[in-house]
Amino acid sequence: MGGKNESSSATLELFLKIGLDERTAKNTVANNKVTTNLSAVIHEAGVIEGCNRTVGNLLYTVATKYPANALAHRPVLLEYVVSSKIKTPAQLEAAFSFLSNTASESLHVKEFEEACGVGIEVSVEDIEKTVSEIFELNKESILAMRYRTNVGDIFANIRKRLPWADPKIVKQLVDAKLYELLGERTAADNEKPTKQKKEKPAKVEVHTEIFFSDRPVLRCCNSKEMLDKHLMVTGGKVYSRFPPEPNGYLHIGHAKAMFVSFGLARERDGCCYLRFDDTNPEAEKKEYIDHIQEIVSWLGWKPFKITYTSDYFQELYELAVELIRRGHAYVDHQTAEEIKEYREKKKNKSLRLFDEMKRGMIEEGKATLRMKQDMQSDNFNMYDLIAYRIKFTPHPHAGDKWCIYPSYDYAHCIVDSLENITHSLCTLEFETRRASYYWLLHSLDLYQPYVWEYSRLNVTNTVMSKRKLNFLVTNKHVDGWDDPRLMTLAGLRRRGVTSSAINTFVRGIGITRSDNSMIRMDRLEYHIREELNKTAARAMIVLNPLKVVITNFDSASVMDLEAKKWPDAQTEDSSAFYKVPFSNVVYIEQSDFRMKDSKDYYGLAPGKSVLLRYAFPIKCTDVLLADDNQTIVEIRAEYDPSKKTKPKGVLHWVCEPSPGVEPLKAEVRLFEKLFNSENPAELDDWLADLNPNSKKVVTGAYAVPVLKSAAVGDRFQFERLGYFAVDKDSTPDNLVFNRIVTLRDSYGKVGK
Repeated sequence: MGGKNESSSATLELFLKIGLDERTAKNTVANNKVTTNLSAVIHEAGVIEGCNRTVGNLLYTVATKYPANALAHRPVLLEYVVSSKIKTPAQLEAAFSFLSNTASESLHVKEFEEACGVGIEVSVEDIEKTVSEIFELNKESILAMRYRTNVGDIFANIRKRLPWADPKIVKQLVDAKLYELLGERTAADNEKPTKQKKEKPAKVEVHTEIFFSDRPVLRCCNSKEMLDKHLMVTGGKVYSRFPPEPNGYLHIGHAKAMFVSFGLARERDGCCYLRFDDTNPEAEKKEYIDHIQEIVSWLGWKPFKITYTSDYFQELYELAVELIRRGHAYVDHQTAEEIKEYREKKKNKSLRLFDEMKRGMIEEGKATLRMKQDMQSDNFNMYDLIAYRIKFTPHPHAGDKWCIYPSYDYAHCIVDSLENITHSLCTLEFETRRASYYWLLHSLDLYQPYVWEYSRLNVTNTVMSKRKLNFLVTNKHVDGWDDPRLMTLAGLRRRGVTSSAINTFVRGIGITRSDNSMIRMDRLEYHIREELNKTAARAMIVLNPLKVVITNFDSASVMDLEAKKWPDAQTEDSSAFYKVPFSNVVYIEQSDFRMKDSKDYYGLAPGKSVLLRYAFPIKCTDVLLADDNQTIVEIRAEYDPSKKTKPKGVLHWVCEPSPGVEPLKAEVRLFEKLFNSENPAELDDWLADLNPNSKKVVTGAYAVPVLKSAAVGDRFQFERLGYFAVDKDSTPDNLVFNRIVTLRDSYGKVGK
């Protein structure tokens, strides 16, 4: 115990030496993964004796956000950080993006430095000049709007022109320029602006107006000026986004969301963002971010840009301050009795309290910023939703700069607007949030995207709630997020399901607003079979081997036969066949033998003949039983080399590859539906509905020799059994196969 405490103390001291504040350092020590990464980064950077706070914060960001696929280049990046060639978060983010695309390939230093702004010094004079130019371009609008001007747009324009400018200096100069142009804030600046009749916008190919469904913003739409500005950015193209929260693994429902948002953009030659909605630092992990990017790519989607809600934390904060100034937000202390009191609080008091929240002067859980909406609305999502809350937790993307974090309801719509999204598409459970979405954008005079909701994808015999999935994983009811029984996309991929089959399935169910339907699992299985029937090579494996000794075949001989990889294999195409050895020791399925024959049974029985696929007919001549006179130990049979016998039954089989040598062994995992009920989520005790037979592991299966070279992810149709894929647990000495789906019911029936 003492050794562990001493180690933690030494690690804490190491983190404090690089300039981390005590709270962040202690939180980091409590996180084993981040501790390991940060310690490695500090040693790689050669700063175990310490460094300045700016470098230390950048090292912390490297430890928490560095792309896993480019670890080979991390030492190079650290040299740039320690030497202050890369000295701002913006440069570091650009480096991550460049290195993520480079991965393990050779690093082109010149291109890397250009991408990260190395050597570029943006002087205060350059920033002043750019600020002045942007203010001059927007002077008329700023004078008209005064302190109601959307400063977020100003910052965005500056960032486009000077991406490597110091954001602190930019803010100081913008604030000073506003004061120079407008003077002191007047009482009129704090008054709610008089609503003017909106001009009917001109028609363009992409939407031009948004209508609200809930008061107090009934049938409000974008102004012509706002739309003109929006169209200058988008050029009339569709801009959509796929915005997952990185707090878990994606499931098949997300495949539909991707198909809708990425698919719309692809169909209309538009752009789709992959945006991580990372407003809750406690639940988010780099593991989930990496997984989401990987799965999006696996499904065939290429984001226009990868962004994070945390990229906009500064703009979101400034807009929250503006919301308070306009009288649309207030700080409260979260008790029902006090809400009314704080709702009527003076703006200046809320501004002061919000600033104290930002500076960490108020305890976590003691105060929130609420939007001042409509407590008389029929829509509960207009009941003064929380905009900001206090969390003393470092952010996996933004570091330890913030201790207040925006809520989903506050951040989501604003970032949609800042990214000029044309179509904000989401599932029907968010429909009641549409009023709040539009209310907030209207209150801040921001551009309003078109919002449309569609039904979520509900599949039978599973759960897709992240909370329930997390419970199953953490409580070991399944074997991790990629358990093949789960409807997570990682689980489906590990099971052997292809991305194209998933996309075909999603396309087939369509996009509607009917939210009460459950899609049967067999619809997904149909699309899987349709694809694998065309793409999976055939092979043979025996799950439960029963030994058959062919008495009229030379025990010292082995005959090489040819088996088809594809049903329509042409004789002249040698690649369409594989070699299978035939010897006097054959193994068939135990279920393919009975002591008593019957009319509708096509397997092997005493005195009966069957055809061994791609080989010869055999006839059972004797049965050897164990001492209990019930257990079958061995079958004796004779083969017909002339093939004159024409039996009805055809069996798959595996032989000894050479005399006395055991066939290739394999482990086979057979998966069934995870839950017995079609909709377990509706049950009070949903865990009791878990199918105890959802996973069966067969050890000691025998496979044809050609499968020895199978690689992880390879898919096969094992004749008469189903479709299977090589699992990641496979080793050179132990092949592991997952059953993807069974064959069609009409296939492989031997009898009852």
